[in-house]
Amino acid sequence: ARVFSPRRQQYVGKLKFASLEASQGSKKLIVATEKNVVAALNSRSGEILWRHVDKGTPEGAIDAMLIHGQDAITVSNAGRILRSWETNIGGLNWEMSLDTGSFQVASLVGLQDAVKYVAVLKKAAISLHYLSNGHQKWVEHLPERQEIIFNESTQYQLLYSHGTGVIYVLGIVPQSHLNILTFSVEDGEITKQVIRIAAPWLKRLNGMCGVVGEAVLVCVDTDTHSLYVCSLETEQEMKQIPLQSLDLEFADGFQPRILATQPSVIGASRTQFFLQLSPSHFSLLQYKHGLLSHLRDFQQAALVSFATTGEKTVAAVLTCRSELKLGSSDGLHAGSTLEDSRKQESLTCSNQTYNINLYLVETGQRLLDTTITFNLEQSGAKPQQLYIQVFLKKDDSVGYRALVQTEDHMLMFLQQPGKVVWSREESLAEVVSLEMVDLPLTGAQAELEGEFGKKADGLLGMFLKRLSSQLILLQAWTAHLWKMFYDARKPRSQIKNEINIDNLARDEFNLQKMMVMVTASGKLFGIESSSGTILWKQYLRNVRPGSSFKLMVQRTTAHFPHPPQCTLLVKDKETKMSFLYVFNPIFGKRSQVAPPVLKRPILQTLLLPIIDQDYAKVLLLIDDEYKVTAFPATKNVLRQLEEIAHSIFFYLVDAEQGKLSGFRLKRDLTTEESWEVIIPTEVQRIVTVKGKRSNEHVHSQGRVMGDRSVLYKSLNPNLLAVVTESTDTHHERTFIGIYLIDGVTGRIIHSSVQKKAKGPVHIVHSENWVVYQYWNTKARRNEFTVLELYEGTEQYNATAFSSLDRPILPQVLQQSYIFPSAISAMEATITERGITSRHLLIGLPSGAILSLPKALLDPRRPEIPTEQSREENLIPYSPDVQIHAERFINYNQTISRMRGIYTAPSGLESTCLVVAYGLDIYQTRVYPSKQFDVLKDDYDYVLISSVLFGLVFATMITKRLAQVKLLNRAWR
Repeated sequence: ARVFSPRRQQYVGKLKFASLEASQGSKKLIVATEKNVVAALNSRSGEILWRHVDKGTPEGAIDAMLIHGQDAITVSNAGRILRSWETNIGGLNWEMSLDTGSFQVASLVGLQDAVKYVAVLKKAAISLHYLSNGHQKWVEHLPERQEIIFNESTQYQLLYSHGTGVIYVLGIVPQSHLNILTFSVEDGEITKQVIRIAAPWLKRLNGMCGVVGEAVLVCVDTDTHSLYVCSLETEQEMKQIPLQSLDLEFADGFQPRILATQPSVIGASRTQFFLQLSPSHFSLLQYKHGLLSHLRDFQQAALVSFATTGEKTVAAVLTCRSELKLGSSDGLHAGSTLEDSRKQESLTCSNQTYNINLYLVETGQRLLDTTITFNLEQSGAKPQQLYIQVFLKKDDSVGYRALVQTEDHMLMFLQQPGKVVWSREESLAEVVSLEMVDLPLTGAQAELEGEFGKKADGLLGMFLKRLSSQLILLQAWTAHLWKMFYDARKPRSQIKNEINIDNLARDEFNLQKMMVMVTASGKLFGIESSSGTILWKQYLRNVRPGSSFKLMVQRTTAHFPHPPQCTLLVKDKETKMSFLYVFNPIFGKRSQVAPPVLKRPILQTLLLPIIDQDYAKVLLLIDDEYKVTAFPATKNVLRQLEEIAHSIFFYLVDAEQGKLSGFRLKRDLTTEESWEVIIPTEVQRIVTVKGKRSNEHVHSQGRVMGDRSVLYKSLNPNLLAVVTESTDTHHERTFIGIYLIDGVTGRIIHSSVQKKAKGPVHIVHSENWVVYQYWNTKARRNEFTVLELYEGTEQYNATAFSSLDRPILPQVLQQSYIFPSAISAMEATITERGITSRHLLIGLPSGAILSLPKALLDPRRPEIPTEQSREENLIPYSPDVQIHAERFINYNQTISRMRGIYTAPSGLESTCLVVAYGLDIYQTRVYPSKQFDVLKDDYDYVLISSVLFGLVFATMITKRLAQVKLLNRAWR
């Protein structure tokens, strides 16, 4: 058997900025991402060389990244932090705090053929810093002139310098005029009078304008279908150039963009620039010596980029091999209702095959042998970003590699003629939903299951079936023996244990599972748990950012020959509309079963224990009109629903109104409100509603006390834990509320208020206990509170539970503990039968996962130990819960920015499978009660076998001697 080792995959997130070294032997590329990460990737393997993770809040957002030599300059926290990184090892060269102000743009500044400074433009000031140490050379406030007519002040948005000792700052009063300021690099003095140029058609500078050549500003105007140009140094007005003179025109409703390039900050910009006329139409233009010329037209372009090596600058153009069309794709889309609400035009490439070509910017001529062809048919996503690494070969020809980022956050590093050097699935940096599914049976196991799963065919038929099953098992066993013999002759390094989707099979103890992950970008993954191998992936198009997801397993692999089935509910954040996506979690293929079209927003989903004729659990969907939709909705299912409708209850939460409502299902599948709890929103708001896990098993109904009596647990499967937080944020008046409410009757079982406490609150609800963590504002520390519910020493009804028949409230025991750290995530271990001791898995901000025995958070821990408490093995009460390093389950493999922990049972009662996810994904196994059901590694098989053989041999001899003795006695 293979030895299991915990696995961690690290990610950086969706790229925001990227820089590729311009040399053939370069080994790294520097990236900054939307996850506030600065990192270096190995350009040959895609692995992370080094990574720095900033705060996950907007304070850590990276606003700009500049590369010069071996230094990477980043601006973060809305322009308040300026940092320099050493790109080889990721060390911090220096860090500077800047004055507050709305960040606009940053740029390197050169002087006398050397880059010495970095300039940072804010809304009201510009500052210049030394590149070597970050010290501020000078700072100048920008003149604010309020325009009476437009009631708007000047918005400074552009910065330009090209090694001449001056910095140009461009500001705009929208639909009025343009201001050009000229600062001296040496002392920050304004060297010229402010140039004011009328531009009543100009709304903004970013995207609409660019600087080309020797400080010439080029802007685009959609109303007049013209380009406007002016020199930043000399001219006082803008010169209009109609695009009709070049036989070009803008697409209707499209905002054109200008893309210019400046290969070096100590030199002028290129006179060539791209003008985007429509989503798929780019033109390469040149403005030189006062003349605008059209170099080349790109009608089917998806992305364009400039790149420079030495003295050569090239333009890279990514095009679709077939025709690019406007409109929605034919791929996996978000259902008709959601699709109708989205009439945005988007580019689609029919065969998902793309070309990248290089062109000389001076002439627009295509360079021969520079085509890269790649296909995105497997993911179905569109390219979103293009970064080019250009280098000169030995024969002075141009070679290049390309980094492509798609809309599903996948990174592809390509080299000629189209080889994918490596790819990274960066959408896994934001997992939002996760389930573990059992792997399918092997062919032999499935054959055996099929034999016992079918109805009897008569004595002869069953005998023949058994015979064929045994022959198949014998064949499988022989093949297994042959493989073991064949592998034993090979060196260990040559034995391949590759896992692919074709040889997936459940192991003996069901330790390997399929992890089905849903990411925020709308991409689904099937990952084999023991190796971390991505076996399949599926991208759902037209899922907008911010959508919420709920993943449900309707049918497992236990019902051979029916395939397993998962259903994903996707809810749009803006329109509130939802759609269902049904798929096979083992192979990732879309199911043939057609889900219902959801025409109303869905408020609640229920996975019922009843199944249809194909063993799929029934999913109930409740919309905003409280109407019920069943999936699947066969006659058999509807009949079963009518029979058990009286026992189906559900709840709805309206956090804005502070209302919890309980409903019951009628026989005609309509709903009726049965209870309502109002939380006054002017005082407190609902933060979390937590129920119990449906797959949880409770082994012991009670606890044996020291006097040998039994304290029975209150095991209410319908119990809801509702957490509220005060709307008043003052540290003296803030509080946390906890309500335990029966989801069937609406009865409040218990309520308590934790004064001078605030969130974020992390809560675990399991069996008969609730553990929640909060921040104590008075003592300024993190605390745990544990609640346990007991019926007493007599059980009310031991055979069946009903929320409608519970006259006596349970006893609630409560205790609090001090925890020395904040918490990122919290979950409880779970096993197949619930025999194993429970542990709390606590994710810390440091990235460690602490496995804390639930016995330490026991409200029955006595302050003064007694004989009975010692008999129960109760630990004496101590308010401090210590963090011991030996309780960390991930050792030095920390998880950055942990958001959740998922636990699942395995086939071994002692083993719980754990997946922690955040910016990284970590998978391991924990053994809360040690491996009591597994033989140890040092188990002495030889000794035990020898003893057994000896006992058998001694028994045979003793038996023979006894027979001889009896015979001799009979002859006397």
